[in-house]
Amino acid sequence: MAANIESYKAGSPAINGDVIPECKITLITGITGQDGSYLTKFLLNKGYEVHSLIHCSFNFNTQHINHIYIDLHNAHKARMKLHYADLFDTSFLRFWLDTIRPDKVYNLVAQSHVTVSFEILDYTADVVATRALRLLEAIRSHIVATG
Repeated sequence: MAANIESYKAGSPAINGDVIPECKITLITGITGQDGSYLTKFLLNKGYEVHSLIHCSFNFNTQHINHIYIDLHNAHKARMKLHYADLFDTSFLRFWLDTIRPDKVYNLVAQSHVTVSFEILDYTADVVATRALRLLEAIRSHIVATG
């Protein structure tokens, strides 16, 4: 007799005594880049639920993830979810960490255009260093509050 997985909570014993594994949740920043899309595909294949924070922009580029993205109108099918956020805002980052409650966080946000990175140094430093620091602070705060 096969157990109906939907009828059991993750981590609880199934009919045959096996434990149904919990779905791991991960948060990825920089999902729309090449490395982020490869990591997303890898984690989805491993059974993870993948969440990503993407910058609110009029023309954000999602070409690397379009083939694995499921519209949130079909959220019950989606194991990859995109959330709009600004990595400059620590309280907003903390909100998403508290909401998503990820098991793992991958920060892949970077200024990926070499020429532009040298032309706008302050912005590049903000993206690479300051945003990473804000994310780390939000993670620290989340762990202190939730254990």
